[in-house]
Amino acid sequence: MRQRSTNEAPSKLRIVSLGGVDEIGKNMYVLEYEDDIVVVDCGSIFPKEDMLGVDLVIPDVSYLVAKKKNVRGFLLTHGHEDHIGAIPYVLHQVDAPLFGTRLTLALVDVKLKEHRISNARMQVVQPREVIQLGQFTVQFIHVSHSIAGACAIAITCPEGTVICSGDFKVDYTPIDGEVMDLQTLAAYGEQGVLALLCESTNVERSGFTMSELKVGETFDNMFREAKGRVIVAMFASNIHRMQMVIDNGIRYGRRVCFIGRSMVNVSRVAMEIGELRIPDDCLVDIDSINDYDDSELLVMTTGSQGEPMAGLTRMAFAEHRKLQIRPTDMVIISATPIPGNEKFISRVINQLYRCGAQVVYSAMAEVHVSGHACQEELKLMHALTKPKYFIPVHGEYRMLWQHAELAERMGMDRRNIVIPEIGQVIEMTHDTLALGEQVPTGAILVDGLGVGDVGNVVLRDRKHLSEDGLIIVVMAIDRDECKLVSGPDIISRGFIYVRENEDIIESTREVVRQILEHSDLSGDNWPELKNTIKDEVHRFIFERIKRNPMILPIILDI
Repeated sequence: MRQRSTNEAPSKLRIVSLGGVDEIGKNMYVLEYEDDIVVVDCGSIFPKEDMLGVDLVIPDVSYLVAKKKNVRGFLLTHGHEDHIGAIPYVLHQVDAPLFGTRLTLALVDVKLKEHRISNARMQVVQPREVIQLGQFTVQFIHVSHSIAGACAIAITCPEGTVICSGDFKVDYTPIDGEVMDLQTLAAYGEQGVLALLCESTNVERSGFTMSELKVGETFDNMFREAKGRVIVAMFASNIHRMQMVIDNGIRYGRRVCFIGRSMVNVSRVAMEIGELRIPDDCLVDIDSINDYDDSELLVMTTGSQGEPMAGLTRMAFAEHRKLQIRPTDMVIISATPIPGNEKFISRVINQLYRCGAQVVYSAMAEVHVSGHACQEELKLMHALTKPKYFIPVHGEYRMLWQHAELAERMGMDRRNIVIPEIGQVIEMTHDTLALGEQVPTGAILVDGLGVGDVGNVVLRDRKHLSEDGLIIVVMAIDRDECKLVSGPDIISRGFIYVRENEDIIESTREVVRQILEHSDLSGDNWPELKNTIKDEVHRFIFERIKRNPMILPIILDI
């Protein structure tokens, strides 16, 4: 450890959220002490409705890039997209080792291979294992969640210990029999915890989160009643529930078929590392499903959120090449809609009913339980760790606020609670807590292979195009003779149907002709000419039919 001179100011532990606060997703928390940095999680978030064409949103890591030589590692709490989804993009900028449990890193490895990244440094850690990263001592602590291998992380530096809860719930009867490691959390509480960063997703719900075993009882009853195929849509990452569903299916004489890219990939990885156990003779390839009676089949598929290209959606709308919904099918949607996805899943459920299938979803039966802690479990986390300072994370602002109030009701001094903002540095020592500077942060949009090349201007144009359409005005001009050679031609996309509105098209063409007749057509004047055409055509269209299409003049040099 570096020795501090007597005249040097005391070192402070700096914590900054690059994502995961005032939002659900994009989790990324930076802990910095002197010249050492560790990063907890590296997640993505689904794009908002107004982010047209965007595939993914990831954190802005400019702050880390500027200090990339100090980054000792990424500590991954579990393998959900909102905690690992940004890793392939961030590793290109900050090359640091990755630490996580076996399934977490196996899922990361799949993502890295898709992005053709082969040189990543990954170290599998076991719960309770301790690793040293610069001046940080790190211990992973097993917690219950909706995916195997989930952990809280205790991070100790000379100023004290910070516990990052990750996503968790207290399940006393988990499917795998591995109860949350409350003893280790309590031991840290006895030693003294400087700060707790705790998730806030379900802080609005009183009581406890229901055990996963309750879902198992529901599935057992469903399989007992089913006469035809059973089709279960769920999150591919929920390995424990997947195992429970499959065990029920096998118990009632069914074979298992996986449909959907993520379902196939995750199940394959889980089977390879022993997290998912299925007898070989019980697995059926999708090309062979017609060789079995409907009563012998269990189909595990993606699409629990009504995603347009997911397996269940394509089956429901008869767009799947191998499987369509039949009236004899029982379809179980084992998930609740993520906020914003309600209309998509409702559309799919309605279509399943039109197909005549028996549909079961969370509003009808207990086919899903949350993987996040409710109020009583959050209170238990606070009571066990007894932190001096508290920073609520992983939630929208109202959730963070309510979590802060919960901590205050448990006796914590409000002055020791900080509701964080993205990019706001929080500085602490054993005796002090203060806000530091604001670091560069924000959201980076991923569109196809492009990362960060779609910004507000592009999104504004896409929104404009989606709402009002496009008019392209094409003309050919002889630069040397300064005269119109051909055109103007009017091309419309998403604005009006040309064949039924010839009069508007011809009138628009005449407006452009008049502009060209009274304009300087020399090449030096073309930028101004384009602006004039754009303004005049826009004015004419709005006066004529009160619409605002995007106007794109194109001049060809002949």
